[in-house]
Amino acid sequence: MYLAKAFAAQRRGEPLTAWQVERRDLRPHDVLIEIDYCGVCHSDLHQARGEWGRQLFPMVPGHEIVGRVVRTGEAVSRRHSGDRVGVGCFVDSCRCCPSCRGGLEQYCSQGMTATYNSVERDGVTRTHGGYATAIVVDEAYTLAIPEALAPDAAAPLLCAGITMYSPLRHWGAGPGMRVAILGLGGLGHVGVKIARALGAEVTVLSHSPRKEQDAIRLGAHAFHSSTDFASELHLRGAFDLVLNTVSAGVDLDALAGLLRCNGTLVMLGISPEPHSIRGFSLIGQRRSLAGSTIGGIAETQDMLDFCASHGIACDIERISMQDINEAYERMLRGDVRYRFVIDMASLRV
Repeated sequence: MYLAKAFAAQRRGEPLTAWQVERRDLRPHDVLIEIDYCGVCHSDLHQARGEWGRQLFPMVPGHEIVGRVVRTGEAVSRRHSGDRVGVGCFVDSCRCCPSCRGGLEQYCSQGMTATYNSVERDGVTRTHGGYATAIVVDEAYTLAIPEALAPDAAAPLLCAGITMYSPLRHWGAGPGMRVAILGLGGLGHVGVKIARALGAEVTVLSHSPRKEQDAIRLGAHAFHSSTDFASELHLRGAFDLVLNTVSAGVDLDALAGLLRCNGTLVMLGISPEPHSIRGFSLIGQRRSLAGSTIGGIAETQDMLDFCASHGIACDIERISMQDINEAYERMLRGDVRYRFVIDMASLRV
């Protein structure tokens, strides 16, 4: 057993406080990772505050982890001490279902083992995330962080980056495709960079006109601000792909109306309230409504390599671990451009 310093939510709705988390002894294929940086995802806030279904407390959040391997199990072959590695949203899966065998571990038929707020395959051991100085993970569920990527700005790619990259790749974003991204936040800002690098024509849709300058700086070809996209007649039928990144209720009928024939509206953000859409919004132009979440290990590695080769990283604000509760409040106010990243050196002092 290895004790790591951490910050945890002890009970629902309570601020995160200093804690010690027990990491398991190394199994043959495990690596011990000393964590340097951990991104702060909006889902961390929701789960730490007990807002998403079943939560397990105490809880150490964090699934955008970058660090260095400091110890390896006896059968480890892919990683070596000193390697810079990442850990994303899951740390195991059944490994034998069609999804797992097809490199889609995030859609494991038995459920992926989440990096935190989950139970390992033994049905007993709890998982705790990256708001800590160290973590133990099976080497098969680690990612190589390219040296071309700054480790702090690379951390959010392990959730926000792959959440955008996977649907852009799946629906064939590239030259000749018109892509709209609704929301310019932690997801949307990196999605703009990736879609532009893939060669797509990128438009940002936002309720906030003050974000126009940032959208263009990040690589968008166009920006449209509105509180009612149904009234934007010039945008009807304008896009092949619309990616909805916002976590609030939206008018799906209006968004579907922005699609060309055979276009697809992809849901990425999670609203606390159910959505509805009229069948007529889809059938007239053979439009599709779809959803997507993160990516498998191979696709996440492909995303990291793609970002490294195209100079893509997240726009971040680095914080100390002791500032996490203030960061959560700022996230609720939308006061971050565009992702908080915790410097774990602050937890080692």
